[in-house]
Amino acid sequence: MQRRTSVWRFVGRATALLLCLLAVTILLGYSALSMLIDRPAVSNPVVGLPPGMDVASSIPPYRGPHPRIASRPLDTYSYPIPVGDVGPHETLYAGPAQYPFYCRTEDSELGQPLVDNQHHIGIPVFKEVNGRKTAQIIGYSKDCLLPTRVGYFYNKRGTDQFFPLEDAAEDIAEIVVNGVSTEFIVRVETGTINRFIYMLAAIGSRERAESNMPGQVDTDLWNQRLVYQFRGGVGIGKVQGRLSQRGLLKRRIEQLRLGYAIAYSTANQTTNHYNIWLAEETAMRVKRQFMARYGQPKYTVGIGGSGGAIQQYLLAQNLPGLLDAAIPLYAYPDMITQTHYVFDCELLEYYFDVLASHNPRWRDWSQRSLVEGLNASDTAFSMRSLLYDIALLVRQRSPHLNSGSNECVRAWRGLTPLVNNPKYLFHTGRYSRSVLEQGHWSYWDDMKYMLGTDAQGYARQTWDNVGVQYGLGALRDERLTPEEFLHLNANIGSWKPAGKMAPERYWKLGGIGGMAGLLNFSPWGQHNMYLSPDKGNTPAKRGEGDLKAIEAAYRSGQVFLGHANIPIIDLRHYLDDALDMHHSFASFSARQRLIDGQGSADNQLIWMTRRPHDPVSDAFMLIDRWMDNIARSPSLGVAENRPDDAEDRCYDADGNLLASGPSVWDGDWNKRLHGACYRQYPPFRDSRMVAGAPTSGELFKCQRQTVSEAIDAGVYGEIEMRPYRFELQRVFPNGVCDYRLPDQGKPANLLHKGGVLVPGVLKLH
Repeated sequence: MQRRTSVWRFVGRATALLLCLLAVTILLGYSALSMLIDRPAVSNPVVGLPPGMDVASSIPPYRGPHPRIASRPLDTYSYPIPVGDVGPHETLYAGPAQYPFYCRTEDSELGQPLVDNQHHIGIPVFKEVNGRKTAQIIGYSKDCLLPTRVGYFYNKRGTDQFFPLEDAAEDIAEIVVNGVSTEFIVRVETGTINRFIYMLAAIGSRERAESNMPGQVDTDLWNQRLVYQFRGGVGIGKVQGRLSQRGLLKRRIEQLRLGYAIAYSTANQTTNHYNIWLAEETAMRVKRQFMARYGQPKYTVGIGGSGGAIQQYLLAQNLPGLLDAAIPLYAYPDMITQTHYVFDCELLEYYFDVLASHNPRWRDWSQRSLVEGLNASDTAFSMRSLLYDIALLVRQRSPHLNSGSNECVRAWRGLTPLVNNPKYLFHTGRYSRSVLEQGHWSYWDDMKYMLGTDAQGYARQTWDNVGVQYGLGALRDERLTPEEFLHLNANIGSWKPAGKMAPERYWKLGGIGGMAGLLNFSPWGQHNMYLSPDKGNTPAKRGEGDLKAIEAAYRSGQVFLGHANIPIIDLRHYLDDALDMHHSFASFSARQRLIDGQGSADNQLIWMTRRPHDPVSDAFMLIDRWMDNIARSPSLGVAENRPDDAEDRCYDADGNLLASGPSVWDGDWNKRLHGACYRQYPPFRDSRMVAGAPTSGELFKCQRQTVSEAIDAGVYGEIEMRPYRFELQRVFPNGVCDYRLPDQGKPANLLHKGGVLVPGVLKLH
């Protein structure tokens, strides 16, 4: 018997070793491929910073008026920017220019940026001979500026592709715009405003293209409507962003066919930054450039997904009049409040994978959803999942063997260090080593002129989990035992502050030192977590959000408060079952905030469908009729001017309407019987909602009640927790969240004081 046990132990170890070798092989191959695909060699990195830059400088949190009630400084620039000239590059109120600033003009097929210094600041600019770069450096560019220029593109007949007009070979598509037949030719203007690349596009003509007047435009076929394009991504600043002229034309081909004009700036893509003031100011200036060139539009409608949707909600709130209508796709209410549950993900995954690996239930992905709220699948396949098994194997834990995944892993893994760790940067090749060593690389640092900095010069941050009872909803539903609930909350821990963080041990495997590095390999980043020193006997330290930063986030308009009185069609494909980060409950968070903020969400429609159906064109047509109604009867307001068929909807993948009407999205979020669309496309939740937080998802730092008060108030439902009172008090010595009370950090009278608007001019210093 003893010999048989030894044999099986040997077989188990051998199998684990083989699996580890297989995973290492896959990982190394994947890492090499990732480096080739995602981190191409950069021939012109940022080599130097302006003199006198102090990354540890002291910056106070913003304490001024909310953008919605503040005026903006006068823009004295004289628009339009003449062709051949450079647009304004110093901001009016959005804060100091950020350095380093990586130029992407060449990636945008617009050539090298203009030389602005000879002091090795920014990227090198090379001499060109016959349009080709030489090795001779003629100067440096720290601000990545370009002269305004004009080009013409045509749509190739029978395709959705655009090509330079000079390449046309009797293959230009014909379209009918406003009843007039014309060649599908588009005038495209590019340049830089606030250092970012802007683009204007509208129907043009061969005659205008062949004239020697690039500043002149054709307006006869413009339908007097402007589409402002926004784009998404998770960015941390310090980069100009890439413009794809042909890509944007393809993206908005249907609107161009109808005579819409298009405006865009790389400042309005959140892959590049999340400074909403900078996004707002740049969009305002780009729109002024457009109006100086083409004239006043009947209305401006925004469109864009993910971070592009966030911008629409926030700009509609913060600067009424910039957008007249919005089509947010795959929307979240804002970026900063998404960090609440996103930062929980790796804490929870490390708990399930390592700290509670003795509990077999957590190997079932669906069980994790009881705590995380987000969807899971026991059959989802991902090559990345094989790589994560290494981390389990080297910790002598059983690998998942690609048994499934969840939204935390599939969608959010890697975003916590990107946003939170100032010592992590994926695109290291864009900056020289000396520049890298001088920088703080995080979302928080990108926001430091709003949130302020601490005594060490690191940006203050808002994430907080003190008093959060993870898994409370599952406990109340008797799907988590009191013992499991207490063990989870004693061990969950938190993230270390920025000044105590170390580099990541996953995303740069090639640089962490051979086998020793492999043994430290971690997808969770647990070395940057506060964990229990004795497996929960001493509860792990929870994370304290900075109250000054939280107040500044509210005051500076980073939080969507539910004020956006324009027509809104919140549209998305249902992706919850694909474990995609663009989960459907975000639409209901935005709706709840509108109800809380302005008393009604009658100006917002929620449309949901499945791929490949795409109702964006239908949304544009409905917005147009809605805006016509408002133009005819402005005194009625936005909601009262809704067309009769402007209702919440859901479709199937073939575009068949499944249901529509005022109650189709009723459900758990508003405590009503589930409507037809809600049943068809059921939303999930996040970890904070499971812990009892409201659907709106706005709250940063909860006010707390004692454990005894929570028990007496029925926080635990039918579960008798009095026998566990002492243990609860040990795990929650500072009390537990009382979600009946408002955010500790939310300022009173944020948008008004005694019914009178608070005056003030926006300015970041």
